[in-house]
Amino acid sequence: MKSLLSNVRGDLTGGLTAGIVALPLALALGVASGVGPMAGLYGAIAVGFFAALLGGTPSQISGPTGPMVVVLAGLFASLSGDLNLIFTAVILAGVFQIVMGFTGVGQYIRLVPYPVISGFMSGIGAIIIILQLGRLMGHEPPGGTIGALSYLPTALADIDFVTLGLGLGTLVIAYQWPAKLGKFVPGALAALIIGTLVSLFLDTPVLGNIPTGLPELHLPVFDKSKALLVLEAAFILAVLGAIDSLLTSLVADNMTRTRHNSNKELIGQGVGNTIAGLIGGIAGAGATMRTVVNIRSGGKERLSGMVHALVLLAIVLGLSPLAAQIPHAVLAGILVKVGLDIIDWSYLKRAHTGPRWDFALMLLVLGLTVFVDLITAVGVGVVLAALAYVKQVAQLQLDEVRKIPDNLADPEEDALLKQTRGKVQMFSFGGPLSFGAAADLGHHVREKVSSASALILDFSRVPSMDVSAAMAVETITSDAKAAGRKVIMCGALEEVKTVLDNINAHQSGVTVCASRKEALAIAVEMVNTPGKDGGSHSATGILANA
Repeated sequence: MKSLLSNVRGDLTGGLTAGIVALPLALALGVASGVGPMAGLYGAIAVGFFAALLGGTPSQISGPTGPMVVVLAGLFASLSGDLNLIFTAVILAGVFQIVMGFTGVGQYIRLVPYPVISGFMSGIGAIIIILQLGRLMGHEPPGGTIGALSYLPTALADIDFVTLGLGLGTLVIAYQWPAKLGKFVPGALAALIIGTLVSLFLDTPVLGNIPTGLPELHLPVFDKSKALLVLEAAFILAVLGAIDSLLTSLVADNMTRTRHNSNKELIGQGVGNTIAGLIGGIAGAGATMRTVVNIRSGGKERLSGMVHALVLLAIVLGLSPLAAQIPHAVLAGILVKVGLDIIDWSYLKRAHTGPRWDFALMLLVLGLTVFVDLITAVGVGVVLAALAYVKQVAQLQLDEVRKIPDNLADPEEDALLKQTRGKVQMFSFGGPLSFGAAADLGHHVREKVSSASALILDFSRVPSMDVSAAMAVETITSDAKAAGRKVIMCGALEEVKTVLDNINAHQSGVTVCASRKEALAIAVEMVNTPGKDGGSHSATGILANA
């Protein structure tokens, strides 16, 4: 309670300002989802209040966001507008997020690479813009990105210039609203008010009748034929909401010099979304722009997010008749601004100066987001980024194989190596060995093994090893034994030794010892004692750092 009331004046100001900014966005995003403007407001109230009360980022403002609305719009089209199933998906999404919070998934969501995040956020921005282009021209395009794009020629052939002018005017006001006036009336709200007032003198479609009062209870329903579709949408909503919220939490951390609790934040978001679905609201997440407005207006603690939600509740209870006069074109203009703000322009401007692979990955994820679906885009992006990273690390390990010094650093070890008279080859592996390097590890060793009669494998600098790398080591030892060479393994830590033992890399005939010096001493005895070296081959001593 002490922290909740430690910044009352700032939190009241920040919450009030954020609530005013959230009003046009909640209405517009509710309409864009297909569920309706009041569902946007109910979602903003429920998620905004409970995420603030129970979440792990005190200054964060939560509510409907672009990514969530894109998923909901697709679900609305797939379910033919069955609101009960849509709200069931929202409830399930909240439950998934609560589970994610309790199981500690939050710390892993933050590991999604930046090009993947940039790609799907920019793709979501593009989808929002594409869906509004037809509405700006006075038409109602079919659902879905492909449908909206296919409808564009029809819309361009029959433009309602009054609607287009109203929508573009709203967009211009939202962007060009003076900063001095913005302290009192945010640009989006000013655009909403001015656009609505202008529309009173025009003949343009408006939202129409909006119910006033408290929402009805919507209990989850089950439809066997559409259960998979609902579960898939719920999972996507949960994951996107988690990513969106935690990214906003990082922004809030940077601005307030604090550190959020990822798992607690997911629990708060989950509770908010569960209640949003129960009262007929759309899903929400941490909203970056509203959070920034809150912090800049003085909001720091949970009270600010709760005040923001209560402001919207007051509007729902008393001002719905006024909201009924808002034109669709005005909301379309505001949504185009939302889409443009979501696109990662800062990265796009600098992409040509960074690695080409990262930029290509970003463009791929963007394309998949727009033309396939969000979960495929994120999944493909994460897998490709992970594979690229594994390949990069594996290449670094394999490149080390080529580094062969003439002498060992330790004088005693160097003396022992010289006593082998070139009949011993030694490979000293370095760093964690994993599946990335496993495929080529045996090949690189085989390239360097000449006609030595003994082979030393030194693992003293290997902190960990997975099964794939251990299998590669087994292949190396098997090849050496088949060629008649003695094999000595040394220096393995207990963890590495356990992995090698478990997959049978320590085969019969392989000598195991504790240190490299001990291994060299055994090798000297092997090659200098008649009958123990397996032959009188000649080779140069090699230390290869893998």
